Amino acid sequence: MERRALGAGGPEVPVVGMGTWQTLDVRGADAEARAGAVVGAALDAGVTVMDSSPMYGESERVLGEALGDRREDAFVATKVWTPDGCEGEAQVERALRLYRGRVELYQVHNLVAWRDQLAMLEGHRDAGEIGMLGATHYSPRAFGELAEVMRSGRIGAIQIPYNPHERDVERTILPLAQELGIGVLVMRPLGGGGLGRRAPDPRELAPLREFGVETWGQALLKWVLSDPRCTVAIPATSRPERLAENAAAGSPPWFGASERALIERLA
Repeated sequence: MERRALGAGGPEVPVVGMGTWQTLDVRGADAEARAGAVVGAALDAGVTVMDSSPMYGESERVLGEALGDRREDAFVATKVWTPDGCEGEAQVERALRLYRGRVELYQVHNLVAWRDQLAMLEGHRDAGEIGMLGATHYSPRAFGELAEVMRSGRIGAIQIPYNPHERDVERTILPLAQELGIGVLVMRPLGGGGLGRRAPDPRELAPLREFGVETWGQALLKWVLSDPRCTVAIPATSRPERLAENAAAGSPPWFGASERALIERLA
């Protein structure tokens, strides 16, 4: 099945991106240098989709500074998060300064005031400052409203949680994304870290070696990306050495039904 690319310059094949919640919310020269090393390692590993939000403390600023003269190598996805129209505009203007006048994907975080915020974002998109609009939510209770936004025709991407323990999106959201040709960014592909920390015995991953899987984290990421409705998985990490490992999970061959079922049992 053809996957939905994330706009001009975005990935046209499933990839592993990078979340920035907590990991880039840092202050001080030493902490920011370490965060910069993570961003540099991500780009070196071919991880170009980087997702942030004003909800994530210092993460937007730290990401923008860490990208530096490699800004053109990144596909930046960030968010507006406020019920206030003036504050929403201020958030966007700040992000545009941080990311050199353009954001590739701008999302309404948790659907907060989405009708008003989408109208504001559409103005920036029409001015050439935003590539694509999207919407996010983490809670199944909001998926009905998220579906309404998807059917509006105003967005090209969504961001939702998906992993072997969180599968509510399989009922309505993923089928609708497929029907409408909407790109899907997956938050919490490792279960917010919880699934990743409960790794099975490595011997149980032996059937997955032929798929390039060496670690439990890779197995979970490939489980997500083997669903052809998913475009990007965005795990977060504070360890530069983990970026190449994560990126490798974004390459075929993809799991079939039996491999995905194995991971579901192990999880």
